Amino acid sequence: MTVASSRYLDDEGIYRLLNPTIARWFKGKYGTFTPPQRGAIPAIISRKNVLVSSPTGSGKTLAAFLGIISELANKAKEGNLEDKIYTIYVSPLRALNNDMKRNLTEPLQEIRQLDPDFPEIRVAVRTSDTSSSEKQKMLKKPPHILITTPESFSISLVSLKFREKLASAEWIVIDEIHELANSKRGSMLMTIVEFLENFVKKERIARVGLSATISPLEEVAKFLVGPQRSCEIVDARFVKPINIDVVSPVKDLVHATEDEVEAGIYRYLIEEIKRHRTTLIFTNTRSGTERVAYKLRKILSSGELFDADSVAAHHSSLSREVRLDVEEKLKKGELKAVVSSTSLELGIDIGYIDLVVLLSSPKSVSRLLQRIGRAGHHIKAVSEGRIIVVDRDDLAECAVLAQLARERKIDSVHIPKKPLDVLVQAIMAASLIEEVDADELYTILKKTYTFSDLTYEEYKSVLDYVTGKYGLEENKVYAKVRMRGSKLVPKFGSRMIFFLNSGTIPDEAKVPVRLESGRYIGNLEEEFAEILSPGDIFVLAGKTYEFVGSRAGEVIVRPAEGQRPTVPSWFSEMLPLAYDSAREIAKFRGEVARLIAEGRPREEVISYVQKRLNLRKREAESIYIYVLEEYLFTNGLVPSDDLYLVEIYEEPDGKTTYIYHVLTGRRSLDALSRAFAYKISNDLNTDVKITLSDNGFALTVNGRPDYDPKKPFFELSPDELYDVLSKVLMRTELLKRRFRHVAERAFMILKRYKGKEKSLERRQLSSESLLEVVKRIEGFPVLRETFREILEDYMDYHKAAEILRRVQNGEVKVEVVGPNDTPSPFAHGILVKEYSDVVLASDKRNLLRSLHDKVIEYLKKKGIQVDLLQVTVS
Repeated sequence: MTVASSRYLDDEGIYRLLNPTIARWFKGKYGTFTPPQRGAIPAIISRKNVLVSSPTGSGKTLAAFLGIISELANKAKEGNLEDKIYTIYVSPLRALNNDMKRNLTEPLQEIRQLDPDFPEIRVAVRTSDTSSSEKQKMLKKPPHILITTPESFSISLVSLKFREKLASAEWIVIDEIHELANSKRGSMLMTIVEFLENFVKKERIARVGLSATISPLEEVAKFLVGPQRSCEIVDARFVKPINIDVVSPVKDLVHATEDEVEAGIYRYLIEEIKRHRTTLIFTNTRSGTERVAYKLRKILSSGELFDADSVAAHHSSLSREVRLDVEEKLKKGELKAVVSSTSLELGIDIGYIDLVVLLSSPKSVSRLLQRIGRAGHHIKAVSEGRIIVVDRDDLAECAVLAQLARERKIDSVHIPKKPLDVLVQAIMAASLIEEVDADELYTILKKTYTFSDLTYEEYKSVLDYVTGKYGLEENKVYAKVRMRGSKLVPKFGSRMIFFLNSGTIPDEAKVPVRLESGRYIGNLEEEFAEILSPGDIFVLAGKTYEFVGSRAGEVIVRPAEGQRPTVPSWFSEMLPLAYDSAREIAKFRGEVARLIAEGRPREEVISYVQKRLNLRKREAESIYIYVLEEYLFTNGLVPSDDLYLVEIYEEPDGKTTYIYHVLTGRRSLDALSRAFAYKISNDLNTDVKITLSDNGFALTVNGRPDYDPKKPFFELSPDELYDVLSKVLMRTELLKRRFRHVAERAFMILKRYKGKEKSLERRQLSSESLLEVVKRIEGFPVLRETFREILEDYMDYHKAAEILRRVQNGEVKVEVVGPNDTPSPFAHGILVKEYSDVVLASDKRNLLRSLHDKVIEYLKKKGIQVDLLQVTVS
């Protein structure tokens, strides 16, 4: 593959390239081009493949379309603009598509006002929301620019009538490619783009990828164009200035009560909301979003600062109507604050945001930059960001992430490779487009980044599955494709199966919530709905509702404005800390420990932390004391990137817990902890309980065994880790759930058939029956893909194996401390995860405080002067 940095032209150079009317319009409206526009426009006009990476508000979307519209205008001037599709624009969000249409239509109207003779360039949206009549109009008179989603694009390409309309496309623009690259949606999309080029267009199409800040760009470029084609890269990731501040809401994060911490957080939020025009607040879960929006509304309505309705919640479980209402109010400047989880990270046009606040760690540098990049929606505007921390682990993590963002060190994106369930859909789609030779299809698939490493054996196993060679008919799993000689031909009914069941986003059990009047409010996760009893009060969309009962699989509620919630909000998986960032945090802890070991004075070390991480003195001192406590507790064995610490903690109830301080993020540790638990369980012939966090994991056994907990580091082979974990997963609920997801993507289980929808409960039961059957078939591709998805996409067994290799080749030391009846300071955050009965944040904080008090008592017994361990500044 050839990767080149795109050449940047000056303003006059680009004006000369553009259609004169468009150049005049742009000069009058914007005056000058932004860096992504200087790099992208010449490449797009030249029909080169190009990846543009830059922050929100830097003009990359306009960069993509300015050159294309200019070329279409020139065609019209020459009398060559036909009624056909010239550009396909694909984005992951339907909301983004509607934005895109408006953002294209308005400039085109302004250009036509400048020049009434400027040609009509038609723009249309084709998604699952598009009516049949609109789709019929597109067949008769196609738009010049088609806006769509990955799923609708896929269906359009296998559609008999619409496919030929796509053959004329000269450009395909993939927006938010950073969001698509790390998922199976992106895998399927880029495979379909390959089919467009090879089967339908039968010649090259110019590919344009638009991305927020992401790394490594070369890898994302390969994802866009495949490993065999050239691609120009416009790297404008850091053109906007950023200002990030890490804030502790209280002076002492250890001894403050939950009420004090909460009061500090909301006091800070209210002050910032008052000082800014519009503040966007990110939490890491939908439950957090609901909680914060509810509390802010309550404070604002009681204090009469401003209208409580000027604060809104926005997340994916709210109805589309509610989300669109929030987005529209944001654009009009009617909201002072919006609280969101991840739904506003993408580039939906939400108007002017002048401050972004993150509550707790965003878990990766790229996510940090994406979120903060929403502030200052202009190339010259500073993106103002604040991160509010809730405990000392959070403080150290956020301070390092913020510094990595300033230093432009971005975590590597994870792009799935060889997803075999996507391959099933790809084979079926190819057969529906045209009769294709099986070996020729394999060659075409290998052109994509996703399937470039696909072996013929893997391809053949999937081919055998889709053509029914595994003999699963008695289990109601039928062939979807048949072989006519060497050609792949769809079976009768396959097209409808593809239309109704294709796509890669799994159905999760969500329960609709309605008022007694029948009005739809949003969704609850199934696990949460199951614990509700009549009379319970909970928060949804920033408002409180009383649970009345359930009816036909729906939750019925009535408004309970002003009443305090009686149950915690629903359970959401927390984002995992990125591996690269986790190791940087571990390295920093090691740096501070080394300064302490060298006997540097307290003030000198605090000053170092302050300057190194750009912190105020109070936050720097808090980090110093945290590391000092660990140093004193473990006699200098502070876990870092080159030292893993195993702590033996003898619990009061007679159990023993081995606490593994390996700071590499939860995805790698999920895999490693399960392998270690398997090893210890076999060695001691006992059950092992796992507690997992981003900073390490704890393995608990009954009794006080005489066991060396370092053994798994040296006795587990990195090369055998995949097989060990596959054995471990065979007995888990995780395998059952993920097998259903994969089986549905692979059309083993149909969500919809002959106009009927099969309930999620029935599909889960079917998948569990099928799982038992296919476990007996060696190398069955759908089960093989389930293991791959869990171990590579959900967990990260590759990094877990790297951890073992680093230990076994001597790059990392492993030390053991204990047994002790008190856990070390760094262990507290890991252990708190173990207590499933710790539901409320106040209970968690009380537990952390009591564990810290035990540490102080332990240090006193060692004769250590504990007044060193106090925060001294106000």
